[in-house]
Amino acid sequence: MIAENSVEEAMLGRRSVRGYLPTPIPRETVEHLLDVAARAPSGTNMQPWRVIALAGDELTRYTDGLVAAFTSDAAEGVERPYYPSPLVEPYLSRRRKIGWDLYGLLGIARGEKDKMAAHLIRNLRYFGAPVGLICTIPRTLEIGSWIDYGMFLQNLSIAARARGLETCAMAVFAEYPNASRALLDLSPDDEIVCGVAIGHEDTAAPANALRTERVRAREFTAFRGFASAA
Repeated sequence: MIAENSVEEAMLGRRSVRGYLPTPIPRETVEHLLDVAARAPSGTNMQPWRVIALAGDELTRYTDGLVAAFTSDAAEGVERPYYPSPLVEPYLSRRRKIGWDLYGLLGIARGEKDKMAAHLIRNLRYFGAPVGLICTIPRTLEIGSWIDYGMFLQNLSIAARARGLETCAMAVFAEYPNASRALLDLSPDDEIVCGVAIGHEDTAAPANALRTERVRAREFTAFRGFASAA
């Protein structure tokens, strides 16, 4: 699919980047990106997003704490399931494909648990990005606000690309709610949605060669009432 304008180019080029250069990102840039993202549609203008932006020593302190929780096997589990159980087709096959495609690029074979664990630790360290976000939502809010949040995150990723930056939204941070709550002094009302890495892509990182496939509109859309093509 070919982009027809700069907006489409940013959208079609967006992907989850899993390797970053250490180049610092100024606070002013991050704040601007979040201001732009906050123009996302929001039912009755509720604006449910809450964000903690981490860099420097604060980012290191947080990620060190999460890695310690992981390596001590302090499993917590998610507060709100990301996937249904059991996961049915075609979603199961899609999830397995991207998982094994990524592991293939990283040289991780089936059953290599140590390598899988090392990859998860890179994940918890935001893949080396100089900025890491923790995105939370008041836990009393319902599905409409979660839909709003998805559009906020999409706005953020596209706005970042317009400034030559890349992102990766990661659900893994929601698997450590207790550790995150203690490390970041979150209130009991704060439910973790995800983490987001922001930075300049390390083009030499093997994981960044991953390209996912998308089903075309004609396969998931029923077009009704349109004039026939000439």
